[in-house]
Amino acid sequence: MVKKIHTFVVLAYKNSEYLEECIQSVINQKYKSNVLIGTSTPNKYINDLATKYKLKVICNKGKKGIGADFDFAISCAKTPLVTIAHQDDIYDYEYSSEIVNQYKKKKNSLILFSDYYEIKNHQKIMTNTNLKIKRLLLFPLRFGAKRKIKKRLCLRFGNAICCPSVTFNKEKITLPLFDYPFQCNIDWHAWETLSKKQGEFIYIPKKLMGHRVHEKSTTTEIIHENIRTKEDLEMFQRFWITPIAKLLNHFYKNSEKNNEINK
Repeated sequence: MVKKIHTFVVLAYKNSEYLEECIQSVINQKYKSNVLIGTSTPNKYINDLATKYKLKVICNKGKKGIGADFDFAISCAKTPLVTIAHQDDIYDYEYSSEIVNQYKKKKNSLILFSDYYEIKNHQKIMTNTNLKIKRLLLFPLRFGAKRKIKKRLCLRFGNAICCPSVTFNKEKITLPLFDYPFQCNIDWHAWETLSKKQGEFIYIPKKLMGHRVHEKSTTTEIIHENIRTKEDLEMFQRFWITPIAKLLNHFYKNSEKNNEINK
């Protein structure tokens, strides 16, 4: 039997109506990864789905919070590669095979991630203004990103990396990675932290997963509470002097409107 090198950890929270669709997408992959469920809110709904699909549930009995939950999910995997599968999202048939193939070519990678599409009102949105901007920022990474300056280039004007599209090389990263006092930008913080470490960011310019945007999503709720704008400013200040950071933050705020649901 060939030893598996990739794991999906489905991070489940309470009773998401999309959880089963996420589970189905990570089970039905071209490359048969290990699949686990990680949760800090164990309940009958999650356990019943785990039983149905014969998956192991690992409960986070330690520190709680969004960042801590992400770090916990990474720690659950016993393989070199691990993807935190967000419960509302879906992964296309070739996601894990593309990730594994790239890893085999470049084992010095810190993270490997793909392009993505959005899902709104059960419809796949392959492109919009927000996605076009992110793809533009990521374009230089098509040609490799070993140097610190290049890794940080895609983060200087906003968070161009979609968190659920990312696979982590556990042999190159150190935990905790996400545990920071943010509610929305824990991923942008993580990429900025990793950008200063030795290793490569591997970008696969193929739409290999779908990120769902809906009324009950954490991102949408945080945007409504105006928390994200404050966190965005702190992130911009890691790359720019304060006057420029404030100017960029003003324009970046408009991208939040893309998380509004058209009813």
